[in-house]
Amino acid sequence: MTNDSLMDLHQLVWTALMAALIGAGAYLVVPIGPVPVSMQPFFIFLAGYILGPKRGVLAVGLYLLAGTIGLPVFSGGKSGLGHLIGPTGGYLFGFVISAWMCGMARKTSPNLHWVMGLIWGLGALLAVYSTGAAWLKFALDLSWHKAFLAGVAPFIPWDAIKIVAAVACCKYLIRLNLLPGQR
Repeated sequence: MTNDSLMDLHQLVWTALMAALIGAGAYLVVPIGPVPVSMQPFFIFLAGYILGPKRGVLAVGLYLLAGTIGLPVFSGGKSGLGHLIGPTGGYLFGFVISAWMCGMARKTSPNLHWVMGLIWGLGALLAVYSTGAAWLKFALDLSWHKAFLAGVAPFIPWDAIKIVAAVACCKYLIRLNLLPGQR
């Protein structure tokens, strides 16, 4: 096996691993209020930071495909096209943009400097919140204020912590030289 084919295999394994972790994150929840906080965003941010923009999007796309074809990987163990286009579908599509933005942090700063990671992470949060809240507003015929209160406000502190944790995890993996494309 050549070095390039080993590198491709390494990247493929990491992409599949991150897609699986995003799905597993749906089951790791903190039950606060009517909408539980899951670990899915953490793994989506981490996928972008670790894999870069293209493969991060690929990992999220693989996760969305798995849920769409019936694997119970969406929040609450749900699956199917109906869940993808339901009230929370905007967040699922926002995850794609979010992974891309976190991947751009790694592309602009290969060693992922804290400032770059946090700036791009903030952009990723804004992307997922804006697509999710807009979709929620129109799907449930809510006002913008109610969509923000139900679909954004409760998650801001949790997701900010997840961004910091994802940057820290990626920096640790970079230091250990374990990430795809580093060898």
